[in-house]
Amino acid sequence: MRQKLTRRLIGAAAAIALAGASLPAQAQDFINILTGGTSGVYYPLGVAISKVYTDKIEGARPSVQATKASVENLNLLQQGRGELGFTLGDSLALAWQGNEEAGFRSKLDKLRGVTAIYPNHIQIVATKDSGIKTLADLKGKRVSVGAPKSGTELNARAILEAAGMTYKDLGKVEYLPFGESVELMKNRQLDATLQSAGLGVSSIRDLATSVPITVVEIPTSVVEKVGSPYVKSTIPAGTYEGQSADVPTAAVVNYLVTHSGVSDDTVYKMTKSLYESLPELAAAHSAAKDIKLENALSGMPVPVHPGAQRYFDEKGVKKQGS
Repeated sequence: MRQKLTRRLIGAAAAIALAGASLPAQAQDFINILTGGTSGVYYPLGVAISKVYTDKIEGARPSVQATKASVENLNLLQQGRGELGFTLGDSLALAWQGNEEAGFRSKLDKLRGVTAIYPNHIQIVATKDSGIKTLADLKGKRVSVGAPKSGTELNARAILEAAGMTYKDLGKVEYLPFGESVELMKNRQLDATLQSAGLGVSSIRDLATSVPITVVEIPTSVVEKVGSPYVKSTIPAGTYEGQSADVPTAAVVNYLVTHSGVSDDTVYKMTKSLYESLPELAAAHSAAKDIKLENALSGMPVPVHPGAQRYFDEKGVKKQGS
């Protein structure tokens, strides 16, 4: 009798375990947010988004992962190793194409767009002592172009090519994250850094308060030669200590991206809570002030996730030109 009862209990427990294993909701409680280096803009904004999701999505268990940014984030999303990732628009377009030179072995066909966010301004900053004032002055100098095959490094290649240069024209090329680049500049081991980020990025602010800097212009002619998705932009005077005048540069739109395996309901809640919390995000970093609902689908180079599309349909947001 006792053995029969024991067998029944074991059988019941097994049935419950199997039933639980088939429930789809549990995995969606986890929202891993793929960002970038801790001294950039992606990371603090990712932390702010994580807090929003904790507060506004019932049962959500968000986490924030520091990464090498765009290219790594997109590859991780394709592998299902994250639910939300930051990326530059040109990296996203290249991922959808499967551009191997950019770091994508094949087309990342599981990627789905959530929303356009703020533009990344390509900011080339040199120490005053280096004598660098123009793009041409970078020839023969020690320059950091961002982590290897990061979105920033892809930007560096594009801008230099449009200016008639390659890495071979530089004296020394360092492939370093923002924070490490700045530390080398402070120690006079590096002349300049190219950083693709929101205005007021903490790494350059840190540099500008430590040594005199020059913010190098990217002329309109160079931006036009690169073409879409690059657009003309300006680094306003006073963005960094010692920067007394506006500096023309280039910008590329950033996006938040997910993958097709994340449920429609989860992505809907992620998108809705983000747009209902823009003041909190702007308080975390000034770059978030440029996130506008009307621009949410602007230039999106991959299919929009149905969950995000549901929110935009409710709000009457359409893709530009449609």
